[in-house]
Amino acid sequence: MVRCVKHKHSETMRGISRRSLLTGAASLVAAPALGAISRPTDVDVAIIGAGAAGIAAGRRLAAAGQRYVLIEASPRVGGRCYTDMTTFGVPYDRAARGIRGRETNPVAKLAAEAKLDIDPAPRGQRVRIGRRNAREGELEDFLAASVRANRAIGDAARSGRDIAAAQLLPRELADWRTSVEFLLGPYATSKDLTEVSAVDLARAADREPNGFCRQGYGALVAKLGSGLRTQLDNPVTRVEWAGRDGVALDTRQGRLAARAVIVTVSTGVLASDAIRFTPELPKRHSDAIARLKPGTYERIALELNGNPFGLSRDDLVFEKSDGPRTGALLANIGRTPLCTIDVGGAFGRDLAAQGEAAMIAYAADWLAGLYGGDIRKSVGRSHATRWSSDPLIRGGWSSASPGGAGSRAVLREALSARLWFAGEAAHDTAWGSVEGAWETGERAANEILRSFGVLRDEPAAKAKGAVKRSAPKRQEF
Repeated sequence: MVRCVKHKHSETMRGISRRSLLTGAASLVAAPALGAISRPTDVDVAIIGAGAAGIAAGRRLAAAGQRYVLIEASPRVGGRCYTDMTTFGVPYDRAARGIRGRETNPVAKLAAEAKLDIDPAPRGQRVRIGRRNAREGELEDFLAASVRANRAIGDAARSGRDIAAAQLLPRELADWRTSVEFLLGPYATSKDLTEVSAVDLARAADREPNGFCRQGYGALVAKLGSGLRTQLDNPVTRVEWAGRDGVALDTRQGRLAARAVIVTVSTGVLASDAIRFTPELPKRHSDAIARLKPGTYERIALELNGNPFGLSRDDLVFEKSDGPRTGALLANIGRTPLCTIDVGGAFGRDLAAQGEAAMIAYAADWLAGLYGGDIRKSVGRSHATRWSSDPLIRGGWSSASPGGAGSRAVLREALSARLWFAGEAAHDTAWGSVEGAWETGERAANEILRSFGVLRDEPAAKAKGAVKRSAPKRQEF
């Protein structure tokens, strides 16, 4: 059993305001709150999973002086946000890469603290039609088709029609239909539109990245997690969450007792029963997890020397496809010879099941179809992800199934003031993103601090220097 050093508690408890916690200007040591457990625990809070949500929760609890530990099943932190520096000798983000909302993204805001750099992303994208670039009028047609599809899905969502998004696509998409289906389906949600809730898709925040971390998004998240109390290579197999004295966790390294637990693993892992809950989760929560199971999103990376595409840094390219066997090309990543081809949905799942060699062969053939057969001569080192078969990940991200748009709110509901869930699946609008996962980790940590009596919110009218702020505008997806 691993024990963390305990902080001494004062005789009297003083609430800490949200502002004080954020600024670190007040003492954050508090006595046990009313209803605290009667026996000693190893930590105040155990956090299962050291991805973006777990790291965010750990940082918030550390700032509040709480005894906490991140318990991670893999030998590294970051989860699906992972920068590989060995395969190509340059930063290679195997999953999350694009930074959305550079000015508002809570992770991007911490890049300066981590001494890493955020570069602006190029605007727009290119489209290939056969072996040529789409002309201006054709690009306008593609954009217009995408707008019509988004509008139809949004209109239905506002009327409460939580059906499959595929049922709402307008007929007038004509020969751009399969390209729009890929853009809004596998590329944006990791699922085909037949499996995606129209309401959930309509709620999603803008998916277009406006920045990239030069050293890798995974490198940024890992840097933000450095220094936290973390146990690696230590899978959790059971969580006993309804005991009178708190929660107990069975792990590879032994049994751990805590006052509360935050579970941040993917809904794919939760649905697999790799972690057993005692008692079983309420049907309301297990149904929400089932409706939020991840889709498939895989990345095929190729080293292409000599810039055979004639493209610029971080150019994004789609094709006018005639079926689901398509992908998205990101070229000259960070001005390196590295390019990636992303595939997803049912096609991505079937392709990944054939193995890495088949995935790389598909990518080379697909690029040859767009840029000519000589492209194969430029291919150097290669790699393909298989997140769906990784037992610690089990998929892409958690777009809701038809009828499941309300599942994210259910997942956020705490159980017995002991058990909280966090992660991208728990965010209403920024699901499938690092920033969404980060925000839910912070939110769960804050709710626990309130339940402990450590954190209180200052009334807006009484807060000194309080400024009324309007809610940020959200772009329709």
